[in-house]
Amino acid sequence: MEYQIPDTIDWNSVMVIIIGTFMAILSGSSINVSLPVMMNIFGVTADSIQWVISAYMLTMGIMIPISGFLGDTFGYKRTYIVALFLFLGGSCLCGLAWNFQSLVAARVIQALGGGIMQPLGMAFIYRVAPRAKIGVVLGVWGIAAMAAPALGPMVGGYLVEYVNWRLIFYINLPIGAISLFLAGIHLKETPTKKITCFDYVGVATSSLGVFCLLMALSKGAREGWGSPYIVSLFLIAAVSLSVLIWNELKHPEPILELRIFKDPIFSASVGISTILNIGLMGAMFLLPLLIQDVLGQTAMKSGLITFPGALGMALMMPLSGRIFDKYGARAIGAVGIGITMVTTYAMSGFNENTSFHMMSFWIAARGLGMGLAMMPITTAGMNAIPLHLVARASSLGNVIRQVGASFGIAVFTTIMQGRQAIHYAASIGAINTSSPDFLFLQTAYNGIAHSMGMGYTETQVLTYGTIIKLIAKLSLMKAIGDCFLIAAALCLLAMILTLFFRDRKREPVRSGQVIEKTTA
Repeated sequence: MEYQIPDTIDWNSVMVIIIGTFMAILSGSSINVSLPVMMNIFGVTADSIQWVISAYMLTMGIMIPISGFLGDTFGYKRTYIVALFLFLGGSCLCGLAWNFQSLVAARVIQALGGGIMQPLGMAFIYRVAPRAKIGVVLGVWGIAAMAAPALGPMVGGYLVEYVNWRLIFYINLPIGAISLFLAGIHLKETPTKKITCFDYVGVATSSLGVFCLLMALSKGAREGWGSPYIVSLFLIAAVSLSVLIWNELKHPEPILELRIFKDPIFSASVGISTILNIGLMGAMFLLPLLIQDVLGQTAMKSGLITFPGALGMALMMPLSGRIFDKYGARAIGAVGIGITMVTTYAMSGFNENTSFHMMSFWIAARGLGMGLAMMPITTAGMNAIPLHLVARASSLGNVIRQVGASFGIAVFTTIMQGRQAIHYAASIGAINTSSPDFLFLQTAYNGIAHSMGMGYTETQVLTYGTIIKLIAKLSLMKAIGDCFLIAAALCLLAMILTLFFRDRKREPVRSGQVIEKTTA
């Protein structure tokens, strides 16, 4: 069985991949807003409910590294359909969950499929489009990969607030059923590779290492970075990943093809996109906290405010792909990151006096910058890789970016907590009990306390309690602003690195050319 690159873009196959990718990412990002409801329904604590997120993230972290190996071994179409089926089965079980334990188990099943679909989807796209037009195709695919996280909270907020939290999972079923049907019709099977020496050590060490690393990053802020539990996780991750690197460089058929990093363009692409992920995902994780906890808005309102960012990315992604196909990644990447840096800096000034229209404007502009930068940089790195290694490169880049995003969330959470404590201490120390504002507030509470029959002590407690609560919110707002400043600095670093990026002129694989033959 021969495999040929098509003469033109196979948009039917591309749309199948887009639907699956969008569904998987949307499901992962929409569930956050339903956690308080689930806590009440299942009667669990905040620490326990986080396993609904952690179980999904950790399982994806294990599956992403081996997705390329599975696709090469069993065929992209067969592997993708099985992954899609697992995701749908997990979604159905999540919606039917009868207790907390069954929900977590169902999320694991869901993530088994979700962890394969995204990296394998990108690799599949390289099989259904001429290399000269890959920028356009990946730009369209990137709408799903980058817009879904922004749309997720809005969709989830609406379903939780007005319908039922279980629909967050059930909504996947009709979409997934259509995707399964279309995948069976339109996707073409790819060549398979016969494995003569299975990499058991690579599978074990990558699974253990990534699991422990993501677990430590997700739990570090809560447990304490110096706690024995977190330190032990980091040590296990360090040992496992060290053994993984040594084994993969020696193994004849490694589960992770680390030798791909010998290509400087691919390495630069992964490095720049990972730095952006650390800053952008870490800071964006705090934006709903600012809108909901500090400004007192609902999850639905938070989703509406952030929606223009998704729209900006959706508009820019295809355009950036066309520009990339003509001019390469360096210039467009630098401009896009520059826009992202300026808008992220502007977002550091968000406060209670900032109108929601102004917030949406800066978030939309930031989405334009992200859409302009991220996909061309990623595409340039993938274009530097031979076609038979694209699946391995996609899984390798995705797992590193996943770790980068988790690292960003963990670090920015820690920074936010530290900066909040500093701002709180400074504000408490600056309270002036003789100031007109303090005296006005005290007089107002004296009137309230008098009408309720309270004494002097109760009045003072009420006055100071109100001030402390306001200071706590103000300190959190300033701390989140500090995090956006740091994120802007990371964007600056990424932009500087992009200026050293070199676009490689590669001879594209000719349309219709036979590139591989299957062994099965």
